Amino acid sequence: MGFFDRLFNRQKETPKVEKRTVSNLRIGDIVTYDLQDYQVVGKLRYNDSGFVWDAYQLQGETGVLWLGVEMDDELELGMYRTVKLPLNEPIPKQVTHDGRKYRLEEHGTAYVKGEGRSQNVHGKEVKYFDFEDESGEHFLSVEVWGSEVEVSYGYTIEEYELKILAGS
Repeated sequence: MGFFDRLFNRQKETPKVEKRTVSNLRIGDIVTYDLQDYQVVGKLRYNDSGFVWDAYQLQGETGVLWLGVEMDDELELGMYRTVKLPLNEPIPKQVTHDGRKYRLEEHGTAYVKGEGRSQNVHGKEVKYFDFEDESGEHFLSVEVWGSEVEVSYGYTIEEYELKILAGS
């Protein structure tokens, strides 16, 4: 402490930096995946009757990815990219995409909290349909937002495949 600091009893405040993990990412953080850097630009928190999971919108030079984070019996991570697949309601129980067959594993309705670029869906309700292939490593995520149907292709990843740098 310097003379003036002691004289005026000022103490330096050190900002507390919280170590970032997939469970506490924030808008502005940087995620490196597959040798590419992505900035967290949006976050969706889904809540289906108390069962909660997150999806982080990652913007990179090659486009947008979504990082799905779910704590079931153990941490489950998936990387997703929006795909063109013409689906309408009612959503079928089996879907084929890129020559791979997927079967409906889970569906329901969730309320969404959105942040960053995803704040436009804050407070909305979404119907979701989760499909899985035979291997259990490839997924299709179908979301129905009113009359709009969005489809994303995803696959499992491990936490060690990500490097996270706090952006704030």
